[in-house]
Amino acid sequence: MTKPERTASAGAGKLPDVKRGDGLKSTLRGELLRSGDDAYDAARKIHNGMIDRRPAMIVRCAGVADVMRAVKFAREHEVLVSVRGGGHGIAGFAVCDGGMMIDLSQMRSVHVDPAARTATAQGGATWGDFDDETLAFGLATTGGVARPTGVAGLTVAGGHGYLVRRFGLACDNLLSVDVVTAAGRMLKASASENSDLFWAVRGGGGNFGIITSFEFRLHPIGLVLGGLLFCPFDKAAGFLRMYDDLMATAPDELGGATVLGTLPDGTKAAVCIPGWSGSIDQGERLLQPLRAYGPPIADQLGPMPYSALQSIVEKFNPRGMRNYWKTHYMNSLSDEAIRTIVECYASVPSPFSHAVVYAIGGGGVGRVPDDATAVAYRNMRYALVLISMWENPADDERNIRWVQDYWEATKPFAAGGFYINYEAEVEADKVKAAYGTQKYERLAAVKKKYDPTNFFRLNQNIKPAA
Repeated sequence: MTKPERTASAGAGKLPDVKRGDGLKSTLRGELLRSGDDAYDAARKIHNGMIDRRPAMIVRCAGVADVMRAVKFAREHEVLVSVRGGGHGIAGFAVCDGGMMIDLSQMRSVHVDPAARTATAQGGATWGDFDDETLAFGLATTGGVARPTGVAGLTVAGGHGYLVRRFGLACDNLLSVDVVTAAGRMLKASASENSDLFWAVRGGGGNFGIITSFEFRLHPIGLVLGGLLFCPFDKAAGFLRMYDDLMATAPDELGGATVLGTLPDGTKAAVCIPGWSGSIDQGERLLQPLRAYGPPIADQLGPMPYSALQSIVEKFNPRGMRNYWKTHYMNSLSDEAIRTIVECYASVPSPFSHAVVYAIGGGGVGRVPDDATAVAYRNMRYALVLISMWENPADDERNIRWVQDYWEATKPFAAGGFYINYEAEVEADKVKAAYGTQKYERLAAVKKKYDPTNFFRLNQNIKPAA
């Protein structure tokens, strides 16, 4: 079985010369770390505990100039490069073996223009950083469901979150980006400048360069209705049926997910995590049937700041756990699909693992024309995300196999395609499937223009057009 450790280690590249690295170090405002340096081991660790790679050097960038210098050094010396933003990176592409890791995690500044309702975030910022700044002005944009998620990784893949059905994907709210290309040049991309590149980075992943700055459109946000609603597992099928019926007609203000998970006492449950951003009274009425079903094990729903809603999920996905994920898009939940989803979860080998029925379809996503960005499958109502988390490396085979078997069992109900950030392993044929033939070919043409040698290849890779 191919494990995710191997995925981002592929690709030819020379090992950096240590003495030449000294020359690079003297030009940096940030740090150059190598094995044996005090901060090296901490810098090479990411959220997924399965990823245990050792770059020959880690460039912890302090600004755009450092990013440009690192890219130019790696290109001149034919060094394999991985790029780290600020967040999870479950597939592990951020860390390479033996090459150079360009680390933006120290570049976390966020600047808000409340009059223009825009915010500009550096490439290493997390959504926690972003929300801390924008919410001070009562503003937000679609940005994941957990504060430790990186702005960069989420946005370039498309970007789901509690506000996705109301305001569209994170990338739909992008106004411009600053990109360091494979040539080591910094370009601005927007609707009016390098528009082909701007189209590609909105959904095409990290294939086209290192984005050092993201400019977003913001929206007013007040108190939201959110929290956790726990339903007994023996009622999970009925709970999912009611949830699907609700989402079929729900206003765009309702986002969130229903999750099959295991409580701290070992009890399995179906847990709804809604994020309602409209009138609190309307939200209370809308969610009342779900709150009455079961009856619930516990009802922890209520009005809260958006920042509190964003802090819920991170408690169930702690840093350092071993992670393996797979996903399907789904347009509906038939009774047979619901039965399969529930039955497959019953055999879960780890109490930390869960299956997420994530509501993504609806007005905000569907209102954006399909050809406006590289994102495909905008009409999908759900992403079914199968997340296995465990602690002991000896349990790798069992937990990975559980996800793969679960994915196969639910495949007959899938609607096609998948979301690249929810996959632990993404091979070439699967990347094509994530975009469809027409969009993939367009992405490959943009790749050829801005990265003809596939310098940025440790990602959900799109090869340059022939």
